[in-house]
Amino acid sequence: MKTHANYSIYLTHLTCSTMFCLLCVVIAVPGAAGADGSDFLSKFQPYISLQEEYDSNIDLTPDNEIDDFITTIYPGLRFSTLGRSETTGQYRLPSSTVEGASGFDFDYRLGLFFYAKESDRNYIGVDGTLNAWYTVEQRWRFQLRNYSIRSQDSREPDYSPTALPGQYLLSTQRVLEPYFRNVVTPSVEYQFGRENRVFINYVNNIYRTSSSFSQDSMENTVTPRLDYWFDIRNGITLEYDLTFGEFEIDPDYTGQTGRGRYTHRFNPRTSVFVDYLFQWVDFDFPGNDYYVNRPSAGVEHAFTRTLSVKAEGGFFVYDPKIGRSYTRPYYDLALTQAEQRTTYTLSFQGGYYEDYFSSENQGFTLYHRAIGNITHRLTRDLTLGLTGSVERAEYPRTLGLIENRKDWIYGVWGNAAYQVLRWLKLGLDISYTEDNSNFDVNEYKDFRTIFNVTATYF
Repeated sequence: MKTHANYSIYLTHLTCSTMFCLLCVVIAVPGAAGADGSDFLSKFQPYISLQEEYDSNIDLTPDNEIDDFITTIYPGLRFSTLGRSETTGQYRLPSSTVEGASGFDFDYRLGLFFYAKESDRNYIGVDGTLNAWYTVEQRWRFQLRNYSIRSQDSREPDYSPTALPGQYLLSTQRVLEPYFRNVVTPSVEYQFGRENRVFINYVNNIYRTSSSFSQDSMENTVTPRLDYWFDIRNGITLEYDLTFGEFEIDPDYTGQTGRGRYTHRFNPRTSVFVDYLFQWVDFDFPGNDYYVNRPSAGVEHAFTRTLSVKAEGGFFVYDPKIGRSYTRPYYDLALTQAEQRTTYTLSFQGGYYEDYFSSENQGFTLYHRAIGNITHRLTRDLTLGLTGSVERAEYPRTLGLIENRKDWIYGVWGNAAYQVLRWLKLGLDISYTEDNSNFDVNEYKDFRTIFNVTATYF
């Protein structure tokens, strides 16, 4: 079992994360202050949220479900150099292309969670993001991202930058215990042509848990990348990942991934590409090493300014040192339409997923996933959203001693946000998730309703 000494570790990481984010704000003060102090102070945005949640199955168990009402108080602070909405005064979300030569966006809140029935589960949570960037002579770009969360929710949202709305990690925490995750990602980019660049990215991902059914872990990944265009139509991408995985119980590993892509543009709206990925994962004894080969080809096309599609397909070969090899299809299809009032996203993905640095650490996983999302601004002040997902996950047993675990995971989420006043916002979220597994112990059904009120000081 975890000891009280572990809690000091969590609090240390929590404190360090808080101090790190606050330090970044302090460092940003001289550059953000600009012309006068009032302009600088206007970039701070304190807020507070009150939330009431009903959860029908807080432990995600197959039977003997425990339901509860959870009251949460979220005091938060945002500091940003991003532009504000003219109607609501809220900061605009950072775009995929970083706005301006330099900037800073920091959002950090504490969560005080109170359970109506299971009061011994009360805890303090954290939810914070940081994005800072600086460009030198339009060639060098330095960027720093930080993601922090302390929670005891059974399912953890996918924290990767490319995750879709409604996308979660496959791992499920069956017994509610607080976990802490902090992901720091500094990067440096040098641009030596209109589209030619050298890029290096580093990820430090720390996962700490107080659950005796999970384990602590840490990921360190370095990724150099080269994008080079021979001319306006033909370009290549070369990328290499070096990952060191450290685990409290499971064997540590070193992972290496190389990827090459050739792209040909027919015109500014249409391009095709071929891609090849090779991966080698080397575990310490008694872990089971494996190789992955994944060739693929695809196309990207913009039908209109608002409607685009990306389709990629191929296959992969999973070859472990001990156990069965798998050859399966790989595909990634994404259709996006972003209009002024309505945004649609439809995604189909299949292939393999590596579940490390999570509550279960299931390892190499075969999966298929479909996610659809629609967001519509019904009026200037009222926004509605709907997300649905279906996932199929299979966890290979490398020694073949028992049947593979296979899950069907379903989810639907509906939400509404109403800007009552410039400083006051109401929100309603309703969701249902279900896991149908060939291992009964992993099955669950869960219904949640969340109502929240957020007041922001301008």
